[in-house]
Amino acid sequence: MQDTYVIIMAGGVGTRFWPFSRTDFPKQFHDVLGTGRTLLQQTVDRFDGVCPIENIYIVTSQEYKELIKQQIPELTDDQILLEPHRRNTAPCIAYACYKIAARNPNANVVVAPADHIILKEEVFKDTIKVALGATRNEDILVTLGIQPTRPDTGYGYIQYIPDKLTVKKVKSFTEKPHLELALKFLDSGDFVWNAGIFVWNINAFKKALTSFQPDIAEIFQGGNDHYYLDSEDSFIQRAYQHCGSISIDNGIMEKAENVHVVLASFGWSDLGTWKSMYEVSEKDANMNVADGNLILHNTTNSIIKTPKDKLVVINGLDGFIVAEFDGVLLICKKDDEQKVKEFVAQAKELDPKYV
Repeated sequence: MQDTYVIIMAGGVGTRFWPFSRTDFPKQFHDVLGTGRTLLQQTVDRFDGVCPIENIYIVTSQEYKELIKQQIPELTDDQILLEPHRRNTAPCIAYACYKIAARNPNANVVVAPADHIILKEEVFKDTIKVALGATRNEDILVTLGIQPTRPDTGYGYIQYIPDKLTVKKVKSFTEKPHLELALKFLDSGDFVWNAGIFVWNINAFKKALTSFQPDIAEIFQGGNDHYYLDSEDSFIQRAYQHCGSISIDNGIMEKAENVHVVLASFGWSDLGTWKSMYEVSEKDANMNVADGNLILHNTTNSIIKTPKDKLVVINGLDGFIVAEFDGVLLICKKDDEQKVKEFVAQAKELDPKYV
């Protein structure tokens, strides 16, 4: 356990979850499901027993440092990595991995987003431990693949070689397919959703990064004289000015030959959208997910999240999102939720305070 580390990515804004998720207070810092714990806190909680708290590192944007310190007060400043610019997931993960490697070259690492829902925590831990067992002594890159329950076009898909092994070789990645292709994937039986949760030992990651993203590898290798010192911050400020923006999937996982997948089914959702929140939440007798001071009439199949200090009366809606937070009210058909990004852009033009 002492060689196991967890990297939590917590720098995103979560635009599709607007108006709840805002630039200055993104969804990972909200108690989205009303459990008493925010998404970030739940993410940290679920690694209890996987690694000690001092081995958990959170990568975020500079503006969220205080939020993280409030929500996870056990972390030291060395465990909160502050990116000066958003450069997608490859630089974010590289920064954390190289910093961890400077302290422990034998580290075995789990990388997870801060804003996912996992309903079966114990199954999740068992799955993670299987992956960590595989990567401890083998130079492989492991991702978790979720057994698909529907032909979702909002997720990436992983095709694997079907065999009796627990850790299966990956054949291909496909980003967000159209519906016909997603249906074919489901029918074929050898495709899973890409959960964006990764496991590898630090040397396997460094080898892959050096092979496929040598510029990024060189940049963060250059931090070895600065990590855990007062000079780390100024080094990172310089490093990110030279860093390209690329995802870990495009940058490494889709290129490497040694990528494997562990199949999983632990009640996962990336909670990227209102619809995904609707799907994982408990519904009332009218199939509504309702949170607020509400009077509902003839309203079905909807997700409603409004402030407790305001009485909201709704009549005659079917399949809608009704969400209010901090001066913005969104009313939108659930099936049109992909338009939320458009709404955000228009709201920003009106006044940046709305986003």
